[in-house]
Order: sequence, then C-alpha cells, then structure tokens
Amino acid sequence: MQEGISALVVMGVTACGKSTIAEAIAQGAGGVHIEGDLFHSAASIEKMRSGIALDDDDRAEWLQQLGELLARAVAAGQKPVLSCSALKSRYRDQLRAAVPGLGFVFLDIDQTEVQRRAALRKGHFMSLTLISSQFSTLQRPDNEPGVLTVDATLPVAEISRQAVEWWKAS
Repeated sequence: MQEGISALVVMGVTACGKSTIAEAIAQGAGGVHIEGDLFHSAASIEKMRSGIALDDDDRAEWLQQLGELLARAVAAGQKPVLSCSALKSRYRDQLRAAVPGLGFVFLDIDQTEVQRRAALRKGHFMSLTLISSQFSTLQRPDNEPGVLTVDATLPVAEISRQAVEWWKAS
C-alpha cells in the first residue's frame, strides 16, 4: 500500500458482512484481519445477547483498545484490516486519532437485508432485537475523508476487489 491509507476499518451495522469482507480484504492485500468483536468485554457481550444496546460508555474502552491494536500493527509494518461497527462519526474519529491515515470501507445495506442475514447466523451474540437500534445509531460516513462506500449485497469477491484496488490507489 502507498503512503495514503495505512490501515482499514470495515464498518457497518450488525450482519452486514464486516468480518467476512475484512478477512477477504486482508487476504487480497497481504494484510492481517483484526476481529473487533473478539475485544468486547464480557459485560458488553452479555448486554447485546440480552437485547440491550451498547452506549458510548460501553464502547469507549473497546474503541481505545482497537485503536491501540491498529497502531501497533501499523508500527510493526503490517497492513491491518479491522472489522468494527464504528457506527458514529466520533467513534471513527477516535480510531483516526490512534492511526493517522486510517481508511474506512462502509458496507451499505438496508434493514430488511440485515434482518434476513441475521436470522441465518448461528451462535452470534448480537440479539436480533438490536437491529433497529444499529440503524438508529448509524451516522453514515458519506462526507468523511478516506471512506469507500460499497453495496454490501455485492459478492464478497467483488467488494474485496473494489476495496483492495481503492486501498492500493490511495
């Protein structure tokens, strides 16, 4: 990758495909995927499992930890690709503060498709009752710098191809 974007965050609402796409981008770019969900606290996971939406306080330490992980990976010469909802602009700004040159791939999807996909997932901690709160919380990154918006209903290979090409050109 060139000097522009040093790391990526694949972002969007629950069940939009963040983890799958982040893994595909990491493979296509010779990078490393960091699964953001693995770093939620036990209390946060229990809240989500119980159908209680996380608030800013729940996410603060999690976002700090993710920013530190990204920064360490970049410092080590890796090309990290983080899967993380990053629903609010202030969450994205917090991650950008930790990693200058951070890019975002926003997986754009509608609520009906998310409900369909979420119903098919097995063993995920996110309660289906939280889907509407994800859309209510989402602040679209439409006019933010360093953001590629992609239709999340495209095939994984097409999304990852677009993202890798965009990252290489940045």
